[in-house]
Amino acid sequence: MHFHIITLFPESFDSYLNTSILKRAILDKKIKINFYNPRDFLKAKERADDRPYGGGPGMVMRAEPVIKAIQKAVGSKKDYKIVFFTPAGEKFTNVHAKKYTKTKHIIFVCGRYEGIDARVLEVFPCEKVSVGEYVLTGGELPAMIMIDAISRNIEGVLGDIDSVEENRISSPLVYTRPDKLEYKKKTYSVPEVLLNGNHKEIDRWKEEQT
Repeated sequence: MHFHIITLFPESFDSYLNTSILKRAILDKKIKINFYNPRDFLKAKERADDRPYGGGPGMVMRAEPVIKAIQKAVGSKKDYKIVFFTPAGEKFTNVHAKKYTKTKHIIFVCGRYEGIDARVLEVFPCEKVSVGEYVLTGGELPAMIMIDAISRNIEGVLGDIDSVEENRISSPLVYTRPDKLEYKKKTYSVPEVLLNGNHKEIDRWKEEQT
């Protein structure tokens, strides 16, 4: 799985991609990530953004450098999807995450400011995606969310495919040692059912928690 990220701020991904499971997935070559900064496709003294036609506050990312960045990412690839982040897009779910694992190359277009010149959508067929009913300052966080959700569904990324919660009976409530926790003179105990070793009862308990 190869992720391609169009962003003005590639450094914003550093802390998340260079830790824990995703870092290991990159080192193990389960996933690969490349960045394309629209600023790299500008001439000297050109800006990546400009004032919006029709008035209004803020700035809009110019179409030309974004188009060139996408074209660089697409190259001669045949098996790819382009994801364009917008609050008006289809809401991303784990069902979508599993479907995306069937595509070799995914190109994320991360907007900033007031958004990206809409003519980008006329040049490239994009899948409009939203990660929630709220507005963020850029598409970088949604891209990280999708990379995480998609990657964990790729065999080998979590080590054991049974680690994917959707593939087994799991509960939103989890516990570990010690079985009794003392805090401010009060005792908090692990549910007894999790300690008795009866897996049928444990599975039944987990199902009741969902």
